[in-house]
Amino acid sequence: MLKEVTATRYITPLREGGSLPGLVEGDDLGTYVMKFRGAGQGRKTLVAEVVCGELARRLGFRMPRLVTIGLDPVLGLGEPEQQVQELLRSSGGANLGMDFLSGALGFDPLAFAVSPEEAGRIVWFDALINNVDRSWRNPNLLMHHGELWLIDHGATMIWHHNWPGVEKSVARPYDASDHALARFAPDVTAAAAALAPLVTEELLAEVTAEIPDAWLTDEPGFDTPDDLRRAYARPLLTRAADIHTRVTGIEEGK
Repeated sequence: MLKEVTATRYITPLREGGSLPGLVEGDDLGTYVMKFRGAGQGRKTLVAEVVCGELARRLGFRMPRLVTIGLDPVLGLGEPEQQVQELLRSSGGANLGMDFLSGALGFDPLAFAVSPEEAGRIVWFDALINNVDRSWRNPNLLMHHGELWLIDHGATMIWHHNWPGVEKSVARPYDASDHALARFAPDVTAAAAALAPLVTEELLAEVTAEIPDAWLTDEPGFDTPDDLRRAYARPLLTRAADIHTRVTGIEEGK
C-alpha cells in the first residue's frame, strides 16, 4: 500500500488545477500536492491517480511519489477562503498526496525539445490509460532538473464512470492530435514493442493493490474492493495489446 502520512499544515491552494488541489505539509516533514476526495469526481479521481501514477512508475516513467494523506477537517477552520474551507471540511479521512517538486517548471512544447522515443513512450502510455488531459493547452508535464515528469492522471480511464459500458469504451481509438507531444513525431510503435509486454496481470495486480479499500467500497455492481481492483486491471490489460494501432492524429517518428 501507499505510504500513509498525516497532514499537519495546509499551506496554500494551487489554482492551476480545476479541482483546487492544495499544498500541505505532512507529519513526515514532507511537502505534498494534495488532491481531495471531496472535490470534483471525488474518490474516482484519486483512484485514477493511483492506478495510472503507479503504473507509470513501474513502466519507467518519472512520476512524483504518491502517498495517502490523512486529513482532519479542523485544518480548514483558519482558512479565510470559503471554497477552501468547504473542500477541507468535505475531505476528512484519506486523501491523495504527491511529492511537491520544488523548482519544477511547467512543460512548454515551444520551449523544450523531446525526442521521438520519449514522446512515443508518453503518447503510448496516455493512449493506454485514455488520458484526455495531456493537451498542448494543459500538458500536465513538468521539467525538473532537466528531465520530463508526468503528473495529474485524474482524467483517465473514462470507463470507470460507466462500468456497464466498459467494453465499448475500451475499444475506442485514442486521438492524439491535441497531445502536448504530438509535434515531436512520437514513435508509438517502438514504445509499444518495449512497454506493452510489461503490462501483465501480475503487474496490474500489484498496481491496483495500492488503492486504499476506502476508495473502493460501495461501488454499484461490485461486492468487494478486490472485485473492483480486478475490474480496473482488465481494461488496461486488453488495451495494452493493440492500442498503438488505434492512435490517431500524429505522424510517427522514423
